[in-house]
Amino acid sequence: MEATYWHEKWKKNNIAFHEASGNSLLSEFFSQLSLSKGDRVFVPLCGKTRDIAWLLSGGYRVVGAELSEMAVEQLFQEMDKTPEVEQIANLKRYKASNIDIYVGDIFDLDMEILQEVDGIYDRAALVALPQDIRPVYAQHLMAMTKVAPQLLISFEYEQSELAGPPFSISSQEIFERYNADYHLKMLASRDVPGGLKGLVPAREVAWLLTRR
Repeated sequence: MEATYWHEKWKKNNIAFHEASGNSLLSEFFSQLSLSKGDRVFVPLCGKTRDIAWLLSGGYRVVGAELSEMAVEQLFQEMDKTPEVEQIANLKRYKASNIDIYVGDIFDLDMEILQEVDGIYDRAALVALPQDIRPVYAQHLMAMTKVAPQLLISFEYEQSELAGPPFSISSQEIFERYNADYHLKMLASRDVPGGLKGLVPAREVAWLLTRR
C-alpha cells in the first residue's frame, strides 16, 4: 500500500485493525519463543498496539517500526511515557525506558540501526502488505534480525470477497516465505468472531517460527 493510504487511515482514525484490549494469541503463545525477561522484541508495523504495553509489563524490551508518526505519538501518550525524539538517517527514533520506536519506511531500517533483537512479534506487518511486497518484506525482516524467532499472526479468508488489508495469507504462502530459514509450527487457527470487519468469515492463525 502507498504511504498516503496509511497516513489517511490514522488521520481519519479509521483504525479498525487496532485491538483495544491487545491480542489474545500473544498472551497465550508468546512463551513459545522461549525468551527471557530483558530480551528485546521487534514489533514491525506496530501502530499503537496495546501488545507493546503487554510486552513491557512482562519485563521485555521493545523495538518497533511504524510509518505513521501520529500512531507513535498516540502510543506514547496512552502509555504515559514522554519519549526522546531524534533523527537517525531517514527515520525518527522515539525512545523511552525499554522502548524504541522507529518512524518511517521499514525498508529504511537496517541491522545497524535496529541493533540486536531476540525475537519478533508480527501481528500486523505481513498481513498489511500486498502480495508483491510480502516476499521483499520477509527477506528484509530476516536479514536485519538475523533470523530471530517469530510469533507470527496471519488471517485466512476468501480474498475475492474482501479487499485487504489485512490480506489473506495461506499456509502455503507462509511456507514459501519462511520455510528455507525457519522451522514452522502452526500453534492455533481460530474463527474471527463475527468475521473479518464483520463482512467475511475468517480465521486468525498463530505461527511459531524458529531458526533452522
